Amino acid sequence: MPHRSNVAEAWYEEPRRTSASEIPIDLLPPDSLSRPLWQSLIINVRDVVRPPKLPPLQLSSRPVNIGLLIGDRLSLPWFRTIFTNIGDVVSPETLPPLELESRPVDVGELIADQLSHYWWSSLLRNLADRLVPERQPALELTAEPVENVLPKTWMLLPAWSEVIATPKVFYPDKPKMQELSRPEIVRPSAPARADEMRPRDPMEVAVLRDLRRSRIRQRIWIGLAAAQATYLIVIAFWR
Repeated sequence: MPHRSNVAEAWYEEPRRTSASEIPIDLLPPDSLSRPLWQSLIINVRDVVRPPKLPPLQLSSRPVNIGLLIGDRLSLPWFRTIFTNIGDVVSPETLPPLELESRPVDVGELIADQLSHYWWSSLLRNLADRLVPERQPALELTAEPVENVLPKTWMLLPAWSEVIATPKVFYPDKPKMQELSRPEIVRPSAPARADEMRPRDPMEVAVLRDLRRSRIRQRIWIGLAAAQATYLIVIAFWR
């Protein structure tokens, strides 16, 4: 019997526990970054000439056809989009029925549909709700009600402004401060001579010139637009 117990203990060994220090952690960059240029060139040529044979891809989800990608749509010429829009209007594509994966919930009438109704329809609807209100089913609570939200030790007191009832007292205005004495105006001295004046910045001069020219062009274009509008109005009434 003791021999059999030793054999059983030797057969069913306890699982060995690995500590965190024994788990290999490699935070170094991959070896492909330190690979020389000629070696990476040979590997790329080999992948192009004789690519590795990978096993078939196993999709765990159902693929969805999203149509043409946005990048491909932007790369199409302008006439292709016009022809596509005309084809969608003349013979629209017949799509399969929508497969809902969730339970639909009745949210009533949409807000856009409610705003599109006339004012008397909303008036009649409000009168009908007031006279014959719709009977709603009992509310199904998914959470338990919370009891004793306010402990009994708390004391709720109204605001002091709601308790005090006294006549309003208007305090007199504060006396105005006496007007300060006006400071003496110091007149500037005579301007310096022209040779002592600081020369103007050439950048400032160029900006002012561009602003002046832009105002002139603006007046010219406004005048041409006004003349053209006047000409069109005169021709319309002359006929």
